[in-house]
Amino acid sequence: MEEGITGLVAVTMLFGIPLAAMYAYYRIRKLKTEEKLAAIARGVSVPLEPELSQVARSRRSGILLTAGAVGFMITFALIGRTEPDAFKVVAFGAIPLALGLGFFLDAALVRKDLHA
Repeated sequence: MEEGITGLVAVTMLFGIPLAAMYAYYRIRKLKTEEKLAAIARGVSVPLEPELSQVARSRRSGILLTAGAVGFMITFALIGRTEPDAFKVVAFGAIPLALGLGFFLDAALVRKDLHA
């Protein structure tokens, strides 16, 4: 009985968390839009938020993925000192690390193309 509940909870969270995140994103955007429209209706000047450039988006993704991968790898390396089987999990940190480095490379190449 306990194993069935664990699977049910895992599947529910697998689909529920992304749906909750998408709903929260939608609600935040809707509230920001309503706030801007209300300010415009009152005659208040609303400054437009500039979109991030491709370089900035790639750099941000690179920083987040690389930092997450390094934290993941350090965590499981420390756990692996006492639990030898957990040390094998450190290798899975190479995936987000490689993605983060790829985003850094993309940011550098886009910046180079903009200056050329």
